[in-house]
Amino acid sequence: MIYFAIMFTGIIESTGTIKKIISKGTNKTFLVESALSNELKIDQSVSHSGVCLTIEAVNGNSYQVTAIEETLKKTALNEWVTGSIINLERCLQIGSRLDGHIVQGHVDCVGICKKIKERKGSWEYEFEFPKKFAGLVIEKGSITINGISLTVFNIRLKSFSVAIIPYTYLYTNIKDIKIGDKVNLEFDLIGKYLLRQLELK
Repeated sequence: MIYFAIMFTGIIESTGTIKKIISKGTNKTFLVESALSNELKIDQSVSHSGVCLTIEAVNGNSYQVTAIEETLKKTALNEWVTGSIINLERCLQIGSRLDGHIVQGHVDCVGICKKIKERKGSWEYEFEFPKKFAGLVIEKGSITINGISLTVFNIRLKSFSVAIIPYTYLYTNIKDIKIGDKVNLEFDLIGKYLLRQLELK
């Protein structure tokens, strides 16, 4: 089985449950229980709610990953506790359809949930993000929230909204997000390259 190096699509395969957290110096090691565990291998890269982490050990229906200090500072992983549900996606395989969008598993910043509205069978979430990333958010553009590929709308200088369909609500951890919760945000890779080119000019 061949995988692209560190490339995801934002289409969640499964969820996992944090069973144990061990602090080691400035790092944190997470023991994750998931139905995907028996398909994973040591040294494989997996997106954990949008954060690319390397499998260190696999034991039955559980496996182990470690987040270093830099990752903990720039993501919402410090919010994880025993029992937290996380979104999981393995790297994109060669020949697979790109059903979401190109995702690296490199979180750009942490967002905060500001509003949740139920829309008779769907849900609308509003998230706030640091203003310095405003140039990377466009109407009907792609964004990754906790590893989920979503389309943004109702953009403001420091916030945007996304609509959640029933399938995504049921089969990801988006349903566990409450107002005030922190989430991992990764902006569209193409947008980041374009903005960089403009900056260089």
